[in-house]
Amino acid sequence: MNRCFSSLLPLEVRRLNFLKPFLSCHILPLQACKDPAPHSKSGLSFPSPLEQLLAAHRRSRIDEPKPLQESRNNVYDDIVQGYLDKSNPGDAEGLQLQLIKKGFGQDVFLLNNLVNLYAKSGFLEHAHKVFDEILVRNSVSWTCLIAGYTQQGLPEEGCWLFRLMLSSGCTPSQFTFGCVLRACQELGFDMFRFGTQIHALIMKSKYTIDIMVSNSLISMYGSCSLESSKFADKVFDGTPIKNSITWNSIISVHSQRGNAATAFNFFSRMQKEGPGSGFKPNEYTFGSLITVTYTSSSDGVPSGPCSIEQILARVSKSGFLSDLYVGSAMVSALARFCLFDIAKKVFLELSDRNAVSVNGLMLGLIKQKSGEAAVEIFKDAGDLVLKNFDSHVILLSALTEFEDLDEARRKGSEVHCLVVRSGLIDCKIAVSNGLVNMYSKCGAIDKAVRVFKCMNDKDQVSWNSVISGLDQNCHFEEALLFFSDMRRTGNMPSNFSIISSISSCASLEFLKTGLQIHCVASKFGFDSDISVLNSLITMYGECEALPECWKIFRSMPDYDQITWNSMVGVLSSLEVPLEVSIGLFLEMMQRGWRPNRVTFVNVLTASTPHSVVELGKQVHGLAVKCGMFRDIAVDNAFLSLYAKSNDMISCERFFSEMSLKDEVSWNSMVAGYVHNGLLSKAMDFVWLMMHNGQNMDCFTFTTVLSACSSVAALERGMEIHAFGIRSHLESDVVVDSALVDMYSKCGRIDYAWQVFSLMPLKNEFSWNAMISGYAKHGHGSRALEIFNMMQNSNLMPDHVTFVGVLSACSHSGFVEQGLYYFESMSSRYRLVPRIEHYSCVVDLLGRAGRVDKMEEFVSRMPMSPNILIWRTILGACCRSKQGIHTNLFKKASEILLELEPDNPVNYVLISNVYASKGIWEGVARARIAMKGAPMKKEAGCSWVTLKDGVHVFLAGDRQHPEKEKIYEKLHFLNHKMKEAGYVPQLEFAFYDLEAESKEELLSYHSEKLAVAFVLTRSSALPIRIMKNLRVCGDCHLAFCYISMIVGQKIILRDSNRFHHFSDGRCSCGDFW
Repeated sequence: MNRCFSSLLPLEVRRLNFLKPFLSCHILPLQACKDPAPHSKSGLSFPSPLEQLLAAHRRSRIDEPKPLQESRNNVYDDIVQGYLDKSNPGDAEGLQLQLIKKGFGQDVFLLNNLVNLYAKSGFLEHAHKVFDEILVRNSVSWTCLIAGYTQQGLPEEGCWLFRLMLSSGCTPSQFTFGCVLRACQELGFDMFRFGTQIHALIMKSKYTIDIMVSNSLISMYGSCSLESSKFADKVFDGTPIKNSITWNSIISVHSQRGNAATAFNFFSRMQKEGPGSGFKPNEYTFGSLITVTYTSSSDGVPSGPCSIEQILARVSKSGFLSDLYVGSAMVSALARFCLFDIAKKVFLELSDRNAVSVNGLMLGLIKQKSGEAAVEIFKDAGDLVLKNFDSHVILLSALTEFEDLDEARRKGSEVHCLVVRSGLIDCKIAVSNGLVNMYSKCGAIDKAVRVFKCMNDKDQVSWNSVISGLDQNCHFEEALLFFSDMRRTGNMPSNFSIISSISSCASLEFLKTGLQIHCVASKFGFDSDISVLNSLITMYGECEALPECWKIFRSMPDYDQITWNSMVGVLSSLEVPLEVSIGLFLEMMQRGWRPNRVTFVNVLTASTPHSVVELGKQVHGLAVKCGMFRDIAVDNAFLSLYAKSNDMISCERFFSEMSLKDEVSWNSMVAGYVHNGLLSKAMDFVWLMMHNGQNMDCFTFTTVLSACSSVAALERGMEIHAFGIRSHLESDVVVDSALVDMYSKCGRIDYAWQVFSLMPLKNEFSWNAMISGYAKHGHGSRALEIFNMMQNSNLMPDHVTFVGVLSACSHSGFVEQGLYYFESMSSRYRLVPRIEHYSCVVDLLGRAGRVDKMEEFVSRMPMSPNILIWRTILGACCRSKQGIHTNLFKKASEILLELEPDNPVNYVLISNVYASKGIWEGVARARIAMKGAPMKKEAGCSWVTLKDGVHVFLAGDRQHPEKEKIYEKLHFLNHKMKEAGYVPQLEFAFYDLEAESKEELLSYHSEKLAVAFVLTRSSALPIRIMKNLRVCGDCHLAFCYISMIVGQKIILRDSNRFHHFSDGRCSCGDFW
């Protein structure tokens, strides 16, 4: 439809059939054919070119004998009249035979007719051959051929012929200028410079104020000028005499650019400034005005629905509503503004409905995301309207807007069968492209690829559709391979294919591939395309190449809203200093850009990790000022900010005031409670969700299950598991993986395995959770078995997998196997080991007592050891007899105190190393230094969860209400243990005390008080104890004896792992 608006001038002329076929492309003023009187009054005369040429031809024969002259004139007139209104290829061949038979083979007028006939029929090669045979060519000869190439979609060749015409010395006529300007108009902004050169040539000719040439210039500048409409406006203002085509042309120019206010202003002037009472608007006038109602970017005009209703009234009054062209445009516009009832009424009132009107109504519905309604329109039209290719392409587009994608895929398959059976799929490439697009957007990317591969011919849209579809369906590597295939087959990339490929690189974090596509974009001139540059910013941000993001951003000549949002989003995702993100946000507003919902979400995301409540409240106020206070995405971002800023009071108040809540809103509240350690409130909130009819999704379950894992709240976790079964999420791979993780971290590795074994689908997170679970429970061999099962399932292990594998080897003493798996990461799996993998190997060697090899391994690390590794080294030195005398101990101590001088944990580790070797002077120095640290060491505590709540114990704790029973039970246990052979491990009392005092100190450790408390209750269930620090060696030994004495299983979870005590043995094999 828009293409029709951009070519109003030639269409009007063809519609009126003013020109004779031999000059069908020549553009004459509309009034010259309808009413020549006004022009004759102004001194201008436009005689018919056909009559002129016939008269001239007849006068050239006055010297012939009269009978012969009359005979030849009669034959000549018969030929002219016989072929004047023809346009078929057979007519052209018939005319050519007549010219040869009757002896008119070199008559320029008839040969020009022949060139025109061949050109109009699409036989440009024949037209050019006849043109070459004309001995004396005139401007009409050149004009017919130029017009033919332009009409057949080859405007470049038309411009080239115009250059040849000028080189031959032939002077262009006003009709020639009209044709070549039309060719420039078809080519768009690439021919702006050439169009201005033609304008300069016109200014030197006698056609400077020719109305037909001026109209053509207006249309050309409207299509070719990117900057503004000022060139078209200047030509319009400089045209002394205007006709309706002049006014329609300038209105069309502003309509195409969305300048509604200007278009309506010209419409008003048109009816006032013409001869008499002004020019009356026609179908082309109304077509442009209808278009601008939904393409408008101007202020100062009524809103879309209001303006289209006003135009509808004006069109109805003028009697053009029944016109197929105007009616179809009106139907499409009304549908775009959701005025479906009016649109259908106009559609039914059309006296002559065709595929264009049906397509217009369907397109309007599609624009409003009403795909189902568009399909119903297609079905209701039935056989009443003959569908064209575009109807089926639009139908396929409608399917992509279905809410139910399964239904869309089913109907899409039906349409696929229809176009195959009817042969449409082989007739027009747009149908196949529509199928690729439909299948891609409906989630059937495999079918989209099959359709693409079966296509005999592929254009740029075909490649764009399949590459974009693969990217949108998360087939990122395939998208890049198709982009490579497109380049290999010689097809030019477009900005769409480049943007999709860059998006795939961003998703895969393929920085090098992204750089290569960046080079391709620059090579083909897309380095100035703002959409491509925006996608490059996002891609470099995903690949954490922040300098490249800044380089592109600062070099861009112009920005749009997406540019600013992309850059702020990159800064927020990379967690740069807050002042940088906020600084860019302020710069955006200072440059006059109004933040939208995406801007606010990105700014709040940048603020959330810093927990700046005051800044959040300021941004909140700005969002309200900008009208975003009822936008649910922005509201959810504020919920997250307040929750992570530990301001749950504001968070709860804001949530209660929200007029609209979605799943993200509820999940943000759950996550907020969990983040602030309010597990009970989180569970109550989940209960509230269920009773408010709000279904829990995967995020809700995984958030709460993660919280249960962190505090080992087994009962709460089992409640959530029950909720999940009621919500039919028990077969979701994400929820099942979270359940495996929760049960393993809550001490029920048997439950974790049961959930894992029943999973119908397992991903890398499922396998990693199971491997890590067995590793933490001391079942190293079982963890390695699961790892082998994972490999047999054709799922490649990742970095997290190897952390679990190496941890299993470390906790089970599998030194050689651990070293083998570490080496295999790079040699077999092509994974570059990270700092956490090196930490696991250091721990593996340290636990095995191989301090020398550990020191050698640390010296060969490609990166500097982090704090965790240095602490692991100190722990190894503590266990080793010679550890304190090594340079490694001294180095680790110095680096830890240098990196974290305020952390008391470092002083405690150093003190313990000295104490384990009996060097009490070193212990004293470490403890004195620790007293000067601003932070205090976290007190060791243990807790148990029973039916009456959580019971927490500290070392030597006498605050518990049942302390007498606890200590009585503890003394009983100590007596029984000694009878069984227990000897206190005094080396774990890191104080310079007498042996008896050390023994008493060890007897009252928090985990011993906890187990004594549980044993005061009568229960045969396994005893579950949690400890915030690592269990000491004496308590570990004591628990072995206690499990044998009471005949119950004891499960102890410390800060590192699980210990399962049963019948006097621990699952760790005393290798912990």
